[in-house]
Amino acid sequence: MTPQSPFTVVAVVAPGREASLRLLLDTMNDRPGMANPENALVPFSFFEQLHFARFALLDDSTLGDLEVFGLPRPKLPPLYLAFVGECDGPVQALFEELVERAGSGLRRIFSHCKEFDGSSHARLLAWLLAHDLPVGANYVNRIGRTVRQVLEESALQKLLSASAPRDPAVDARAVRRQLLAHVNAERAAGRLALTPAAPTPLEWQLRNALHLVGVPLVGLLLLPLWIVLLPPAVVLLRSQEESDPEYFPRPGAAEVLAMQRLEDHDVSNSFTALGAVKPGWFRRALVPLVLLAIDYACRHVFGRGHLARIQTIHFARWVFMDERRRVLFCSNYDGSHESYMDDFINKAAWGLNVVFSNGFGWPRTRWLISGGARHEMHFKYYQRRHQLPTQVWYKAYPGLTLGDLERNRRIREGVEAGEMSERQALAWLRLL
Repeated sequence: MTPQSPFTVVAVVAPGREASLRLLLDTMNDRPGMANPENALVPFSFFEQLHFARFALLDDSTLGDLEVFGLPRPKLPPLYLAFVGECDGPVQALFEELVERAGSGLRRIFSHCKEFDGSSHARLLAWLLAHDLPVGANYVNRIGRTVRQVLEESALQKLLSASAPRDPAVDARAVRRQLLAHVNAERAAGRLALTPAAPTPLEWQLRNALHLVGVPLVGLLLLPLWIVLLPPAVVLLRSQEESDPEYFPRPGAAEVLAMQRLEDHDVSNSFTALGAVKPGWFRRALVPLVLLAIDYACRHVFGRGHLARIQTIHFARWVFMDERRRVLFCSNYDGSHESYMDDFINKAAWGLNVVFSNGFGWPRTRWLISGGARHEMHFKYYQRRHQLPTQVWYKAYPGLTLGDLERNRRIREGVEAGEMSERQALAWLRLL
C-alpha cells in the first residue's frame, strides 16, 4: 500500500506583484479556475503520483470583521499564495520531480513572492520544503488508493462495460468467465494494466502504529491533569459561547456569482477557506487539541471511504497560519457547493461546530457541538464569506466521483477473486 501525503506551500506575495501573478495563473487554465493538465508552467498530468493540486491567492477580507466589534485587526500580510495538493508517497519525492520537470514554471510563479530563492534546483527544492506548512489535521478518503490504481481500474470498468451482454442473468458465471478471458487477453497484449499494490513502507507503518498507540497513551498519562482542568475549561467554554460575537452578513451577489463561475466544471469541486481564530488564549489552546483529535480519527477511523457519514470528500486538511491566529481549510469533494454544505449540515453539523466554532463570527454553539451549523442560512452565509477563489485547480481523474472509484475497486476485486456462485457473479456483473 502506498500512503498519501498532503503539501501546503504558502508564501507572502510581494507588494505590487498581485496583478501580474493573477494574469500568470490564468494562463494555466483552459476554463475559469480549471487547469489545463498540460499547461506550460506546471504540467500537472506529467506527475503520475499527483491526485489534486491548486494555486490559490489567500486574500482574507474577513479580518475586518474584528473591527466591527471594536477588536484590533491583527497586522498580517495582506496576500499569500498557496500551492496545495495531495500525492502518493512522500512529498519530497514529488517536489524533487516537480523541480526537475517544472522548475522554470515554478520559478516564474513563486518569483512573485517575497524573499523567493530558487536560483538553482537545490535552492528551489529547499525553498518549497521550507514553505510547506505542517498540517493540523488531514483526511484521505481511502488511504492507499493511488492515482495509478484509479486510472487502471477506470480503464478496466470501461473495457468490461463495453463487452458485457445486456442480459447477464441467463448464465452469470459463464458470462463472467468470458469477460475474465477477455481481460486476460487485453493484459497479455499490453493494452490493459492492473498493477499490484506496492508494499507498505516500513517507516510509515512504524509511524502510524506509534501514532495509533502514542496519542491515547499520552492522553491517559495526562488523565489526572485533564480531571483537574476539565471543569474550569467547560465553564470557560460555556461562558465564551454565550458572549462570543456572531457575524454572518449575507455575502454580496457579485461575490457569490464570481465564486460560482469557478464551480461545477466537473463532477468534483475544490473548496478553499480561511478564517481567524477567536481572540484569546483559550481558543488558541483549544483548536490544536481539536485538530489533534480530528487527525487521529482521520488516520485510524475514517480513511476507508467516509468522513463521519459524508462519503463525497476525496481529501481535506486544516492548516494553521500566522502563529495559529488563522486556519486554512482545503478540500476536494463531489457534487455541487450547495449539496456539499447540505451534507455537512445534515450529517456532520456537530463535527463542523467542534472545529469551526473556534472561528471568529461563527453562529453561536452550545457545549461546542449543538447549534452553530444547525442554523442553516447563518452557516451558509458564514462559509461563503470565508471561502476564497481557487485560481488554478487540477484533478488527475476528471469525470470520476468517489462512487465511481468505489464501484471500480469492487469490479477489480471481482476480477481478482476466485470462483463465484451464480448470485455473486450476477451481483458483480451488475456493477458494470
